Amino acid sequence: MNMRRVFALLAALTMTLSLAACGAGEESPAQAPAQEEAPAQERAQIRVGMECAYAPNNWQEDTATDLNVPIENLPGFYADGNDVQIARHIAEDLDADLVIVKLAWSGLIEALNAGQIDMIIAGMADTAERRESINFSDPYKTTEYGLMVNGDSAYAGAASIQDFSGASVLGQKDTMLDTVIDQIEGVNHLPAVDSVPNQIARLEQKTCDAIVVNMENTPGYLATHPDFKVIEFADGEGFTLGFNGSCVGLRKSDTELLDQVNASLAGLSEEARAEILAAANERQPK
Repeated sequence: MNMRRVFALLAALTMTLSLAACGAGEESPAQAPAQEEAPAQERAQIRVGMECAYAPNNWQEDTATDLNVPIENLPGFYADGNDVQIARHIAEDLDADLVIVKLAWSGLIEALNAGQIDMIIAGMADTAERRESINFSDPYKTTEYGLMVNGDSAYAGAASIQDFSGASVLGQKDTMLDTVIDQIEGVNHLPAVDSVPNQIARLEQKTCDAIVVNMENTPGYLATHPDFKVIEFADGEGFTLGFNGSCVGLRKSDTELLDQVNASLAGLSEEARAEILAAANERQPK
């Protein structure tokens, strides 16, 4: 056999072996279809509504920190406070991104039920009236009410809410800080204002004798207004509240989310809650 024929036979054998390999059930790289990449899983988002004007529960500031959260509908501003840190804790446990939405107090429940937000975390008490519209979590902060007056006030020595009979007392609109005033017999119940800062401003201007306040928030108030005095009442001498404290508000339909929020709050010890509130009192706007 001449060499030309030998080379021809070798070439034919090589081609046969190659075709056999491709036909053994595997597609050639050129023929194999491209493998589709699995779509990236989107991280859940929790939208939380609050006033961003109720320090030390929540407030707004214009500089980012390791503790605050951008306010979605107020570009360039950030929310901080006790409520914000509770919201961060819950969002972390739910493996979700936290979004803060600034809303007027009177519009929070409506916004929740309209689906604009997923939760209210705004120092909101679980009153019977509110429970008709929304669900509430277990409390993340207990609440006690007192009265704050100017240090030189004639009411500075009061021991009972009834000692404020005849006094002009101011509350916050659409909150228990206003409605409890009628428990004082003979009180001059002033038209409520829309925020705690406005209550404080009116007391500073001496256009009222006293304002109703959350006792747990008063260290911050006194730090910025040392001439004020807070009246704390003994059992049976103060306001009857009829609710447990500050709770997370959720839609009636979100029962699974309610369970998740309660489980998250159960993992936050009383000591940790006290530390969060004390830190918020310390760094609130002065």
